Amino acid sequence: MSAAPTALRYRREARVLEVEFPDGARFALPAEYLRVESPSAEVQGHGPGQKVTVAGRRHVGIMRIEPVGHYAVRIAFDDLHDSGIYSWPYLRQLGEEQEARWAAYEQALAVRGLRRDP
Repeated sequence: MSAAPTALRYRREARVLEVEFPDGARFALPAEYLRVESPSAEVQGHGPGQKVTVAGRRHVGIMRIEPVGHYAVRIAFDDLHDSGIYSWPYLRQLGEEQEARWAAYEQALAVRGLRRDP
């Protein structure tokens, strides 16, 4: 299991969550990216191949970040989505896979004729 981050800072104007881990790994995760990759069942579905492509979230921001025990945070977005619990390993995975996941997201939007803008 991944260690808890040593720092978690939300830069409101940039809409970016900065995450730092004890081994020095650092990630800047845009709110839009966190929203469209939410670990919630609403986004991920209940099984393989059920992930939903969430469109129109280019301008989404984060309203609150709440601790969930010692293993995760719940992020409340200003589009009122707040059901995803971001575990430390999942936050790290999002950072490590950001480039590939973002490219897949943009491709999924294009295939479905969807846009990042509302």
